[in-house]
Amino acid sequence: MKGQQWYQEDDIAQEYEEKRFSKGGRLIDRREKQAVLDAVGPVEEKDVLEIACGTGRFTVMLAERGADVVGLDISGPMLQQGRTKAQRAGVDDHLEFMRSDAARLPFPDDSFDTVMAMRFFHLADQPASFLSEMRRVSREQVFFDTFNRFTTRSIYNWALPMGSRLYSRWEISRLLDSAGLELARDDHDFAFPYGLYRQIPNELASTLREIDTTLIRSPLGKRLASVSYWDARVDAQ
Repeated sequence: MKGQQWYQEDDIAQEYEEKRFSKGGRLIDRREKQAVLDAVGPVEEKDVLEIACGTGRFTVMLAERGADVVGLDISGPMLQQGRTKAQRAGVDDHLEFMRSDAARLPFPDDSFDTVMAMRFFHLADQPASFLSEMRRVSREQVFFDTFNRFTTRSIYNWALPMGSRLYSRWEISRLLDSAGLELARDDHDFAFPYGLYRQIPNELASTLREIDTTLIRSPLGKRLASVSYWDARVDAQ
């Protein structure tokens, strides 16, 4: 995984959300959470696994809505942030955090209704293997997001010290087929890259977001979108 050592530093965990989801980044946070809720649907009493759960943004949100959630991450400091957040929200009885490698998930086949990963596949060095593991432990649904080729993300990606793995729709189709997954629904957003939102005040970001949304709703919207959300179902065959 790209940036694995950097990601596990104590100070990174402490500053993670402040750096990414303050200022205009709040709009990103809201959009990503809505994407998860739209995909997972009614979550009460569902068994959900989140790969690379980080500080528990999504795990805590789902537990608050009645899901039984396991959050898995490779970073001990990130998991500790998540545990603290879960305790403060009063949902630690519905939520378990585990430190483990996503390449070898420590669960039997068909353990969860939904297996999801956000902000994960852009760092994956072996995406096919990771997706295959996610499908193995899922009874029904696999949900994840990607950053896309041939969009403004490509320009932003060039300036990043670590870079990100970018995907075309053809690559996603191939990955889903190889994992035995069928695409049920896809959604696409953010003509402007995430990094731009994080650098500007919330008020200015709201104006930018209006322009962004208009572009995404245009006939060229899917081609402009730098982020895609993929909602797949386990192939019964």
